[in-house]
Amino acid sequence: MQISETKAIVTGGASGLGAAVARALCAEEAAVTILDRDTDQGMALASEIGAGFQPVDVTEESSVEQAIGEAAAQMGGITACINCAGVVIAERTLGRNGPHALETFRRTVEVNLIGSFNVLRLAAEEMARNAPDGDGCRGVIVNTASVAAFDGQKGQAAYAASKGGIAAMTLPLARDLASQNIRVMAIAPGVFRTPMLESLGQEVMDGLAADVTAPQRLGEPQEFAALVLHILGNCYLNGEVIRLDGALRMR
Repeated sequence: MQISETKAIVTGGASGLGAAVARALCAEEAAVTILDRDTDQGMALASEIGAGFQPVDVTEESSVEQAIGEAAAQMGGITACINCAGVVIAERTLGRNGPHALETFRRTVEVNLIGSFNVLRLAAEEMARNAPDGDGCRGVIVNTASVAAFDGQKGQAAYAASKGGIAAMTLPLARDLASQNIRVMAIAPGVFRTPMLESLGQEVMDGLAADVTAPQRLGEPQEFAALVLHILGNCYLNGEVIRLDGALRMR
């Protein structure tokens, strides 16, 4: 897939990892539509980088159908779907105030896992209409997992379950969509410098960075975006979860 010919939707594209992906794609002259709940921030970024914007709630089928339909109409199709929308909570299974709230567990899984699947299944329907490119590919889906899928910390039961689901469905999705020549990959990032992480303060960020093997620092969103672009361009990458974490192993 030639990046300059890519027609991409990026969920969670208004900030953090998603924004970095949208910026990187636009810098390579790809057509991009940002999908996000934050209309103000999403529209501002879209205007800045020359992308489109569609408001969306990834958990709502009708919302995603409308956003993908509008994006496909504006870009003349969809060839890439990058799912970065997500939420994170910290809550122990049994804490001082009692058991883990069922609603927060449900919401985390609904946004991170079900939301990603909701978007990718409808994006795949659009991709299946594409003519194959030079490699015979009609589209590429990149989901965002997390190292928490493999070594989640205490208080991360909900988050790890949602990201573990992303990792676990990668190969079955690739197999399901092989007949349509649509590739499916996932990235499992470690600790990255995003607005959500920065809100925790410098002391917390320094502590997280200290656990990274090398380079001993937080990941930069641009490094995540660079891997996304490599996945899009490397037609032999399929059905795999790639850790992007500086050899971090959480404990």
